[in-house]
Amino acid sequence: MTEQGPIVIIGGGHAGAQLCGALVSAGLGARVHLVCDEAELPYQRPPLSKAFLKNPQEQLQLHRAEAWYADAGITLHRGDAAVSIDRLAQRVQLRSGATLLYGQLVLATGATARRLPSLPPSLANVAVLRSAADALRLREQLGAAPRITVLGGGFIGLEIAASAQALGKAVTVLESAPRLLSRSVSPELAEHVLATHRASGIDIRLGVAVSEFEHAGDRLTALSVAGQCISVDLLVMGIGAAPEMRLAQAAGLDCDNGVVVDEGLRTSDPLILAIGDCASFPTHGSGRRLRLESVQNANDQARTAAATLMGRHEPYRAVPWFWSEQGSLRLQMAGLIPADGTRHRRAGAAPASFSILHYLGEQLVCVESVNAPLDHMAARKLLEAGKSPAPPLACDPSVPLKQHL
Repeated sequence: MTEQGPIVIIGGGHAGAQLCGALVSAGLGARVHLVCDEAELPYQRPPLSKAFLKNPQEQLQLHRAEAWYADAGITLHRGDAAVSIDRLAQRVQLRSGATLLYGQLVLATGATARRLPSLPPSLANVAVLRSAADALRLREQLGAAPRITVLGGGFIGLEIAASAQALGKAVTVLESAPRLLSRSVSPELAEHVLATHRASGIDIRLGVAVSEFEHAGDRLTALSVAGQCISVDLLVMGIGAAPEMRLAQAAGLDCDNGVVVDEGLRTSDPLILAIGDCASFPTHGSGRRLRLESVQNANDQARTAAATLMGRHEPYRAVPWFWSEQGSLRLQMAGLIPADGTRHRRAGAAPASFSILHYLGEQLVCVESVNAPLDHMAARKLLEAGKSPAPPLACDPSVPLKQHL
């Protein structure tokens, strides 16, 4: 893909911002238009559920200053979302009515927070967290609410719960699955997370479903859980996210739990790419498709997309890694947990630190680390190099994991 003409990037999240950086490094900044739904410059998202919520003085952490975009020649379209794509004319229409012609188009539209269809969307004390506006609203609400109810025991729900608990709030987490983080971490790690949060004073209830809601005017007043009525001051929904693919679907692009792309991140239209949270990509050697919501995935896919835009064949095969900070817990994962593998626990340098090594046969495929950043960094290097230390050796805490490289 070496077509000339403007490169239009739709989406100002991590993927879009990283792609801008890669294209500027290649000397293509003057061809780039970055279309942002939000009025803010692209900013770091992970702090929104942690430092930003806990400190009223905390500001957004920008990827780059506004002057950088101007100096690079990038044209910013802030607060002016894309509303349609005309593939035949190679044109994007913006909310303002403006149109942008493109030679190449990149969808970095991210994901949107899931909501319960049974709840009116206008309730003042029901919140989600995906954007800076969401975080600012939630921070203001946290200040006035003595009790916080979090619906969902995934990463975002637990991060918000830990932040609220640190502010002295009474926090209840309701999870419909029989354990926390059921789609993200191993049962052993989930048990440790559960025990740590409960020890800190967070009330976590597993395997419970919300059956009824009561609201008066614009406020949710109570909900029914397992036959028990729970009063609500503030409800935060952390029940996952859905890929933002409405533009792609309306334009006739192939979609399946995300915008379908090949290993070069091209969609079913070779002039259009998709990256980040919205992209459904093939995993090397497995025949499966994945859609990952992580900063690593966004950043690495942006680099692959830049190569594709410049006509280079550099398939996306990065080792996925993730992290989550929840109070005293720093969780870091490298690789993907196999459906049918073996686990080996490795003790850490401190009582509250350890790693879980996952093997598929004799091949190391994933490492989960708790408060063990050196293990995590070594694990990433081991997985990238394709090295698999034998479990008895790798699980010896007296030998640093990095020595197996």
